[in-house]
Amino acid sequence: MSESDKYIVAGVMSGTSLDGLDVAICEFSKNQSGYNYKILDATTVAYDRPQKNKLQAAPYLNVENYFLLHHQFGKFIGKQVAKLSQNAQIKPSSIASHGHTIFHQPAKGFTTQLGCGATIAAVSNLTTVCDFRSLDVALNGQGAPLVPIGDKLLFGDYQSCLNIGGIANISFEREGKRIAFDIGVANMALNFFAQKEGKEYDKDGEIAASGSIHEALFNELNQLEFYSRHSVKSLGREWFEIDFLRVVEKYSIPVNDLMCTIAEHSAFQIAEVLNANKLKNVFVTGGGAKNTFLITSLKNFYKGEVIIPDEKVIDFKEALIFAFLGYLRLTNQINTLCSVTGAKKDSVGGAVYFVNS
Repeated sequence: MSESDKYIVAGVMSGTSLDGLDVAICEFSKNQSGYNYKILDATTVAYDRPQKNKLQAAPYLNVENYFLLHHQFGKFIGKQVAKLSQNAQIKPSSIASHGHTIFHQPAKGFTTQLGCGATIAAVSNLTTVCDFRSLDVALNGQGAPLVPIGDKLLFGDYQSCLNIGGIANISFEREGKRIAFDIGVANMALNFFAQKEGKEYDKDGEIAASGSIHEALFNELNQLEFYSRHSVKSLGREWFEIDFLRVVEKYSIPVNDLMCTIAEHSAFQIAEVLNANKLKNVFVTGGGAKNTFLITSLKNFYKGEVIIPDEKVIDFKEALIFAFLGYLRLTNQINTLCSVTGAKKDSVGGAVYFVNS
């Protein structure tokens, strides 16, 4: 495959907020100054309650049932890519699947995403790139974040790129290098408490907006040790369940006050990073970009310009960038930056299952 050719990849992403499976069929080509991209078609396949329950329970399964789910989720991914391709009448040359993160413990040398790449390839009959994080972890990196190289090469016109998904993460240039890290939990926490109220998520931040900030909880959350770390850092569900909830559960307060406090806390931590690094603007994507209360809170804390793109980019930027990572992998170009992960060196990450059509 020539780097200069147009290449169509289906990017697949399942985020920690469990909203659903994002599938984006994207076109890439290289030019003299960088890369061109187009999102040709995209969809989010919402998880039904049984599937969501399975994904939530995955960390607690025995080995046999875990690998059964790994296969089943790969089959699901392969079928959804094939379905979108058929509906859009666009056949991608390959699939780049992030999968769904279940375990992320780089300090112990492993990170694991559900969605068997071999099964995806077999079901879709398309070459499949998966397991993007493991090589970087083996190189003593965090295996995350991976999106920043896409931020740099596809969205480099903005001073910083912020994704507010289950976890809020950011990337920006510092002294000629891309810097990136997880800031803290966002939708993961907000959805967790919205679901206790019988809602999948807090639409527009309406529950949070009806509450008042609880100063003691707000202050204690801001004292969590993670926020004071200055090295490369990343988060997983484990941190939310152990560290974050340990603080929240000390307080007995109405749910709207709780969600107001969490949203304000998330916005405050994001703004702290933006202001400390003197970033004049931030390009915001992910489900949190649609949370009116959260974005208003961010604007109150942050001194610069908040830029919200069109809905397709908000919804599918991560799937787009994983498609781009797959494109880079298949053209043997660096797709993982040690400046953001802390690994020994840059790498070309991703396991590939080749299929001859």
